[in-house]
Amino acid sequence: MTPGALVDSHCHLADPAFDADREVVLSRARAAGVGAVVVVADGPDTAERCLALAARPGLFATAGVHPHRAAGFDAAAADRVAVLLREPRVVAVGETGLDYHYDLAPRELQREVFAWHLERAAATGKPVVVHSREADEDTARLLGEAPPGLTGVLHCFSAGPRVLEAALARGFLVSWSGMVTFRNWDARWALARLNDAALLVETDAPYLAPVPHRGRRNEPAHVALTAARLAELRGTSPELMGALTGANARRLFGLGDETLEEGD
Repeated sequence: MTPGALVDSHCHLADPAFDADREVVLSRARAAGVGAVVVVADGPDTAERCLALAARPGLFATAGVHPHRAAGFDAAAADRVAVLLREPRVVAVGETGLDYHYDLAPRELQREVFAWHLERAAATGKPVVVHSREADEDTARLLGEAPPGLTGVLHCFSAGPRVLEAALARGFLVSWSGMVTFRNWDARWALARLNDAALLVETDAPYLAPVPHRGRRNEPAHVALTAARLAELRGTSPELMGALTGANARRLFGLGDETLEEGD
């Protein structure tokens, strides 16, 4: 893999799972060809940690509230997220969306919080990072009803055709995780629907480690395995897939040519 070509477009690097060895994890990422990591938040508190990490070249932050935490999204949380979105190192809104699988927050609240994030994304011009699980009808409807100017990404794609078409109609990209390496992965239909300019790769670390690391902690270096599997499915080389998805991520998030550097 060309040094620095890969971009992990969705990683929870601020998670405590990395507190003991974050520097070593980033060193392995560089060795695997990862040039940038989008460090994703799930609430205002984690967004502030993401922003602190993004002081380092090659790391970029998001700010937003995950649907699991929608019940705690009050006026104070909205203000905190809105302020963080003014930061240049905060390159996206989210992670936000709907999750009707776990239902950790009331569905009506999830929809209200998701709509707020979509409005913020359109207003700021920053892409929105969308999580959608077993909520296809409402996700597709809210994407369709969002204000003009919206851009974004369907992260860790596992939804159905309605969500995919609603997102593509808004010019969204689609990100693929280590799930593409799982034996029971069944979204080839969606991958076939996409052109090269719509493809991203991610780890969602520390979750969803690809084969052969499945069941263990995921980390940014493993995005190379996802890119390699995606390349196999698309009939191209891992090097070309890494360069393609990396360029797509840099364009969507406005990352420029900045790359990861060795720590102090």
